[in-house]
Amino acid sequence: MADIKIRRMTWLDVEEVTAVEEASFAIPWTKEAFMNEMLRNEQAIYFVAVQDRRVIGFAGVWQIVDEGHITNIAVLPEFRGQGVGNQLLHALVTYARSQSLAALTLEVRVSNVGAQKLYEQFGFECAGRRKRYYQDNNEDALIYWAKLGSETE
Repeated sequence: MADIKIRRMTWLDVEEVTAVEEASFAIPWTKEAFMNEMLRNEQAIYFVAVQDRRVIGFAGVWQIVDEGHITNIAVLPEFRGQGVGNQLLHALVTYARSQSLAALTLEVRVSNVGAQKLYEQFGFECAGRRKRYYQDNNEDALIYWAKLGSETE
């Protein structure tokens, strides 16, 4: 596999990020939503995974006071299982620590065991459940939290 670079997302990436989103989620965010994140949401920070100048994944977090809410992590289907999600989550955690955030949180589908295992590798722990959270099929979401400190994950 060619080298994958992780970098901050810009509005120029929105088209490709939207394609990754559409390939990953039943109810994807729109191009307009991502453009809004890039240009209007001062709390939003996104990273992209790029291989051969192609965006193959992305991850985002909203910084809310001293906590971060991970909004989405997605990788094109043909690149899943190759560590891209791990690299993106590492970038988010590193960023969060650089901003002295106390914790990160996210929701994940009960059925998405692979993602749950990834988050647990980074110190996330299940702290609750949101009933019927996902609109496409009313699946529950698990709420994960990770306390951040200076320790390495």
